[in-house]
Amino acid sequence: MQKFILNKNDAGQRLDKFLLKSLKGIPMSLLYKFIRKKRIKVNGKRAKENQMLAEGDVIELYIPDEFSKAEADTSEYDKVKATPSIVYEDENILICDKRPGMLSHSGDKGENGAAAIPERDTLIFLIRAYLFKKGEFDPNDEFSFAPALANRLDRNTGGLVIAAKNAEALREMNRLIREGCVDKRYLCAVHGRPSPASATLGGYLFKNSKTKTVTVYSSPRQGAKEIITSYKTESYSKENDLSLLEVHLETGRTHQIRAHFSSIGHPLLGEGKYGHNKDDRSLGYKYQALYSYRLSFNVKEGPLSYLDGKIFLSDKKNIPFLKLF
Repeated sequence: MQKFILNKNDAGQRLDKFLLKSLKGIPMSLLYKFIRKKRIKVNGKRAKENQMLAEGDVIELYIPDEFSKAEADTSEYDKVKATPSIVYEDENILICDKRPGMLSHSGDKGENGAAAIPERDTLIFLIRAYLFKKGEFDPNDEFSFAPALANRLDRNTGGLVIAAKNAEALREMNRLIREGCVDKRYLCAVHGRPSPASATLGGYLFKNSKTKTVTVYSSPRQGAKEIITSYKTESYSKENDLSLLEVHLETGRTHQIRAHFSSIGHPLLGEGKYGHNKDDRSLGYKYQALYSYRLSFNVKEGPLSYLDGKIFLSDKKNIPFLKLF
């Protein structure tokens, strides 16, 4: 018999979801069979698969030992010498400045179908290794939780990424982002000089899952979702015929900034998927000049209310295309 005593990070989730994450290699069908056969109990009583768990709950498992909790190998964390570029950190979250070219997760892919890279080369692995060395995270002390990203950026887009250190902070940050309480601003360099200098663009974006590209239309189309993109021109380089824009997304769709500006004749510098970047390589840009440089919070209540009114900025030295203006 195995026994789990739930900690705070395990609370607030269904029993079946918790066990599928916690037990090594157990098939879903077999898990449900064990629950039906009363071989899994919560606080000494018969359990249900959809039962919500609370901190301190005791789970008893009368199942084969082959489905025990997997022991985590932490040796890879000890080998990591690099540290994430941290803009802000507290007991619940940290905000990192991701460099262009780094993947957020091992499951992500780069441009043009580039293969996924090993987990140890991703931002989330770097964050977990950092917290492990600080003594704030040990996978062998957790059943189902590991520090996770609340937002992510494309491989070749740099900028601010939020990571949660505990389950409550992750749930709350995901809610804040979903409800528009986290304001994200981007800087990008586009070809030409948009007119007017500031505007709000509308459109309809259709995502092609086969080609992994999107198309922006000026009128509604079947399967297309409405997009709204606001921008203001910060600077113009006559020498390079480039404009530096600050962009705010009122909707957050796949490749929205890149596709939207390309659709109005002002593709991003280095844009290969929605523009032609052959000439941009002479300026040193083979990937899009796009950076998520500013985060601000509007949080009036809840466990992260202390973030209300706070603004976080990237170090402009980390934004390579600014030197062109």
